[in-house]
Amino acid sequence: MTTLTAMHWGVYEVETLNGKRPVLKPFRHDPDPNPIGLHVLSDDVERLRIKRPAVRKSWLEAGAKSDGTLRGREPFVEVPWEQAIDLVAREIDRVRRDFGNESIFGGSYGWSSAGRFHHAQSQVHRFLNALGGYVRHVDTYSLGAGRAIMPHVVATMEQLMIEHTSWSVLAEHCEMFVAFGGVPIKNAQVGAGGPSEHRVRGGINELAKRGARLVNISPIRDNLEAADGKIEWIQIRPGTDVAVMLAMSHVLISENRHDKTFLAKYCTDFSPIEDYVMGRSDGIAKTPAWAAAISGVPADTITSLARDMASKRTMLNIAWALQRADHGEHPFWMLVTLAALLGQIGLPGGGFGLGYGAANLMGSPNARISGPTLPQGTNPVKAFIPVARIADMLFDPGGTFTYNGATHTYPDIRLVYWAGGNPFHHHQDLNRLVRAWAKPETIIVNEQFWNPLAKMADIVLPATTAQERDDLGYSNREKHVIAMKQIVPPQGDARDDYDIFAAIAETLGAREAFTEGRTARQWLEALYAESREKARKAHVELPSFDTLWDAGYAEIRGPNTDVVLLRDFRDDPVAHKLATPSGKIEITSPRIASFGVKGHPGHATWHEPREWLGGSLAQKYPLHMLSDQPETRLHSQLDHSPYSQGAKVAGRQPVVLHPDDAARRGIKGGDLCRVFNDRGATLAGAIVSDTVMPGVVRLSTGSWYDPAAETPGLDKNGNPNVLTADIGASDLTQGCTAHTCLVDVERFDGDPPAVTAYDLPRFDS
Repeated sequence: MTTLTAMHWGVYEVETLNGKRPVLKPFRHDPDPNPIGLHVLSDDVERLRIKRPAVRKSWLEAGAKSDGTLRGREPFVEVPWEQAIDLVAREIDRVRRDFGNESIFGGSYGWSSAGRFHHAQSQVHRFLNALGGYVRHVDTYSLGAGRAIMPHVVATMEQLMIEHTSWSVLAEHCEMFVAFGGVPIKNAQVGAGGPSEHRVRGGINELAKRGARLVNISPIRDNLEAADGKIEWIQIRPGTDVAVMLAMSHVLISENRHDKTFLAKYCTDFSPIEDYVMGRSDGIAKTPAWAAAISGVPADTITSLARDMASKRTMLNIAWALQRADHGEHPFWMLVTLAALLGQIGLPGGGFGLGYGAANLMGSPNARISGPTLPQGTNPVKAFIPVARIADMLFDPGGTFTYNGATHTYPDIRLVYWAGGNPFHHHQDLNRLVRAWAKPETIIVNEQFWNPLAKMADIVLPATTAQERDDLGYSNREKHVIAMKQIVPPQGDARDDYDIFAAIAETLGAREAFTEGRTARQWLEALYAESREKARKAHVELPSFDTLWDAGYAEIRGPNTDVVLLRDFRDDPVAHKLATPSGKIEITSPRIASFGVKGHPGHATWHEPREWLGGSLAQKYPLHMLSDQPETRLHSQLDHSPYSQGAKVAGRQPVVLHPDDAARRGIKGGDLCRVFNDRGATLAGAIVSDTVMPGVVRLSTGSWYDPAAETPGLDKNGNPNVLTADIGASDLTQGCTAHTCLVDVERFDGDPPAVTAYDLPRFDS
């Protein structure tokens, strides 16, 4: 029998010796284990656990009439569970009675737990639905523009992610792999339900070993790496990839290298995009010379790449980061368009990928089954927001926004209930968010650690971690189902989210609607039985629950296949038509054109970003900041672990500068720097490296937000989101635009303020 636990970073074996605290080891079947999760039981992590319910002092005294601007600035009072449950229940009841359920926002994010039952997002949404509903969000910060645009063009992102051509097929058939934004292995080391076999590093290495040409078109060199080092790095100005793709299209069309048969049979009308590329519609031919002036990529390089792509079996890939930008819909749309011109979509080793390297899922050959999923119930509240528009909603109740061709109204939010996620990590312009955060009357969170979200709440309820409860771990197209057994007791008075919500629901007369009369163990057995039946229909036999639980994990033995994205569609576009209005690949979209959204004429186009190195603002802020995913944590999770802290420079998140940019500013490696623009400033430790191109700095996300009380607008801990703009990608999708961001950097001289992000809050009796 093997005792396992699963986290977003992977599956880990539990070793307990002589009654000592358990130690985590890599899963024996994982060829490339992720070290992040090994530190989850460390003393440094446990030190910041929330151990008892706590209430912000003035909220405890005045309730909803307390001053929201004091959030994060005053002490907490610990209270018994009975009092905490009563306070939460009475406040929810007051708000829904006086203002309706449209005044409750159910905030969450899907990365709180790899367990499929104790999954905070599912739990909080099910709970609020049992009470009459809530205002929800749609899409994600990671993929907001992409999720909204791709159903119009090809298919939903969920379908595309699951059906990416497998790495084994690429190794056998792909001759040229061209990656816009790279394939960052550090990002691919995660999976929603706990990856049991990390496969991306091996997939890239096998491609290189078999002689495929690997091209990284990116401002960053090391986001595509192979064991033999055979990577071509083409430096490109951030935000200009569409211009380069258009110029490649110009080469294909002008030299008659595009696949007219494919375009006619599988795509909507090619003529509008052809007229745009050739300059017939706007008077500007999208030539390699035109793109070179915008992107910095030499015209000869663009031309030769386009010719080589047309002559070889070519896979085009794009990083999710490229759609987290001003008009971020267009890089994804243009990549599909370019792949359509090449005519290799649906062929083994050719076509396109939307995020190889974004998660472990993409490129998996394993059987596709439906894993355990907690039903969230029905939400009668129709109001929603795109996920990145939370500050706009809080600032502007009754205001309007457009999304996917329709106009919607921001609700008047009085109460926020958050479980899972940390908006003070993933939202943009945190100084603006802090001001918006003062607007609701009450903010309640279930949390495990005293992170920035917990410190900015009114009522904080301590939740257990995945290691303190039983659960089931599974990710799409992974090879194993995991019995996640409790390995340590709950810290302090922490309770499972399920138990917290069940107690509140009971006080409000909704326990049966929320629990259906089941214990947590009964839910695990029921969810597994349901997924086992679904697996059987997919010709996959899973063991009984008791057998799984005794063994610790089960291998999914089924019809593993060499996946080729859109192969069925290519084989028979009538029998396997797409879910787009035409049933074809919509390189031109009459539906999007009919929306009349500025910047979206019905096909992919180049837009000069609000902030970029070719614009006028670059004279004031001459560095383009890229806020990518960190290597030593997922988002902001476990930033307080020794593994993440060990990567800090000058005690803060490191900022990477090119040697030329550092020398120009008198900055050396290890120096403390101030990174700044008109929105704010943050302190970061300098790393000087030519892994970034000149004019670009890299400041990864997830360092815990740590505002300096004495210096408004300054974060002390290297959080890039005090610098990013809180503006939607466009009126079509409203996705986040974190990568459209100019800054400058200077050496910080003098006595730096102490980092306090990892201190416990103050408590009063």
